Amino acid sequence: MIKAVLFDIGGTMHTSSSPEGRDVRFAGRLLERLGDYGIHPDVTAEELARLLYTNGEDYKHHSEQTLRELPTAEIWSDFYLRGLGVSREALEPIAEELSFLYDYDRTRILRRPHLKQTVETLRDMGIRMGVISNIISTSVVPHFLAEYGIEKEMECVVLSSVTGIRKPDPEIFRVAERAMNLKPEELAYVGDTISRDVRGTRNAGWRCMIQIRNPSTAHRDRGLENSGFTPDYLIDDLAEIPAIIQKENQNEK
Repeated sequence: MIKAVLFDIGGTMHTSSSPEGRDVRFAGRLLERLGDYGIHPDVTAEELARLLYTNGEDYKHHSEQTLRELPTAEIWSDFYLRGLGVSREALEPIAEELSFLYDYDRTRILRRPHLKQTVETLRDMGIRMGVISNIISTSVVPHFLAEYGIEKEMECVVLSSVTGIRKPDPEIFRVAERAMNLKPEELAYVGDTISRDVRGTRNAGWRCMIQIRNPSTAHRDRGLENSGFTPDYLIDDLAEIPAIIQKENQNEK
């Protein structure tokens, strides 16, 4: 019987998009904040925006290969701001703040419809809930949960930035199992990608995997459609989840 549902954050609880010019505006804000701390890289906002994209893709590839999340100061010095002469030591005191801004303000973020109602319905059904997220910031997920009014319902928040482990490594799912004192067969996971979420849930042997469609990240799953990693359910709206859990649990009675 499914006793808990855990959620991904990006692409699942909310979606993101990059309107034209947003990347340059963000880069300008980042330069301003770096300047507040006496760090003045010789780069324009336009140049930094291009670097952040290229270097961010390099870090994404690195993390997908290693399934490890580096410390934030190392991410910024060795990847995002690589080549700009900014040392890890200089970034250490502000790396988390930069990471928060990167995850919160770099793109336009919109919460999914029916998020709060879905969480409340699951709570009223007696289903426990939590989060497993690949993310570089340690503080932005608690901020999102509070902003969405659901932080009290998430009894378990497992982040790659804290554990150093990234999905689809099953060990990050084991961290959640231990935190909730539940077995794989008692857990369901909701995410939007095959590469991280479906694979991770299958690797961990969890009872149920629910994938929510996300056109903005579908390109990252190209080539995996016939890989053997498939969700138990493919949905378009979070509001579909309570009925799925109810159905699964009724089938086991």
